[in-house]
Amino acid sequence: MNRLAFLLARTLRREAALSALSLSEEALLARFATERIALVGNARSLTGASFGDEIDAADLVIRLNRAPMPSTQSHGTRTDALALATSLPREALEGLAPHLTLWMSHKRKRLPWHVASRRGFYLHPLSDYGDLRRRLGAPPSTGLMMIDLLARSRAASVTLYGFDFFASLSLTGSRTAAQVPHDFAAEGRFVQALLETDPRFALRRPEG
Repeated sequence: MNRLAFLLARTLRREAALSALSLSEEALLARFATERIALVGNARSLTGASFGDEIDAADLVIRLNRAPMPSTQSHGTRTDALALATSLPREALEGLAPHLTLWMSHKRKRLPWHVASRRGFYLHPLSDYGDLRRRLGAPPSTGLMMIDLLARSRAASVTLYGFDFFASLSLTGSRTAAQVPHDFAAEGRFVQALLETDPRFALRRPEG
């Protein structure tokens, strides 16, 4: 598909045509199988930690949206996969150089060509988004969609960093929890239940 055909498919919401550009969910989950995964969220509280080396030691490092990395000590350096639900300039994406670029948003009209045309592109199914939204009773955040996806994989382990469910706000904006459409209390309960039932998952928080 060329850029013009992509723009037409996006405008007309031709889901099948857009999905043809994507790895299948089965193929994506196969990429996660047996891996020790670090999923790095964007909570401001992570800047007070020293998890950088630990993050970089994972087999696969997944970051979210604009993937802020204020210091190598707290955040590490690698970005093997990037889960997006917002715009990211081409130059910034090329600088991160992820092997996998995942468009998690249900808003197809916001999907840029420079994302969809990348090798290793994945388009998260609308059915998955809708199912998780119903379970939460609110639109899921990018991080929670990624957690839900990883829970269905055969990853060896998944360690979460930079997730405090908006208690310290986000490194990529100044909005409060009341100003975003997500239900972070519900997301916190979702993750806590996962931690209690799936021994592969762990949540790392800064001490103190």
